[in-house]
Amino acid sequence: MSAVVLALVAGAAIGLALGALGGGGSVLAVPALIYLLGFSPAGATTASLVIVSLTSVTALVAHARDGHARWRTGLLFAAAGAGPAMAGGLLAGRLPAWALTAAFGVVAAAAAVRMLRAAPAAQGVVTVRPGRAAAAGAGLGAVTGVLGVGGGFLAVPALVGVLGLRMRHAVGTSLLVITVNSLAALTMRAGTVEELDWTVVGPFVGAAILGAWDGRRLAAKIPGPALQRIFAVVLLAVAAFMLVDALR
Repeated sequence: MSAVVLALVAGAAIGLALGALGGGGSVLAVPALIYLLGFSPAGATTASLVIVSLTSVTALVAHARDGHARWRTGLLFAAAGAGPAMAGGLLAGRLPAWALTAAFGVVAAAAAVRMLRAAPAAQGVVTVRPGRAAAAGAGLGAVTGVLGVGGGFLAVPALVGVLGLRMRHAVGTSLLVITVNSLAALTMRAGTVEELDWTVVGPFVGAAILGAWDGRRLAAKIPGPALQRIFAVVLLAVAAFMLVDALR
């Protein structure tokens, strides 16, 4: 199977995840780029930021139309993480490939466990404490910069479990956070973006954007708690695979 076909298939799956779950795109994109398309870990994390930032903007528009984006919370969360994301982007280039892979697996597993153990999200309007949102956002931004992920697979658990948002609002709000964090991290990798294989990355992005629209429609048909469990199970599977690979 050619690299372009693999990129189209992987992009569609990742767009579907972002559109339906508000995250998980980068946690799936990085392994796909490394194991299916032959990217190095450093190249994969940079390409992932490009793919996820462009796809997240598309998905955000769709969720915002449905009223599922908490703009104030999302902007505060993202603003607090922008600086740490840029600093993390500088640190990432100094870490060995195995360390990036292992760290990715550990963080994904922790987020999955948090999602599975999270109490049911509150109903109705939720009051979010600014200090709590800023602290969670800063931590997420640092992870985004180092691991080359948009952060949705961590933002959704934080928005649900730490800030108490309903799952559907967490999905829409996380897309705003992903976009800001990804762009902040990319500013520190500007020189490496030009080195990407755009004959692969381009089709990947196009398929992901189309998949994101389908994902938004899928999310409207699945109950919030079910989305939460699906998200956590996918994260656990990816985390296990990457930890095994890092330890070999």
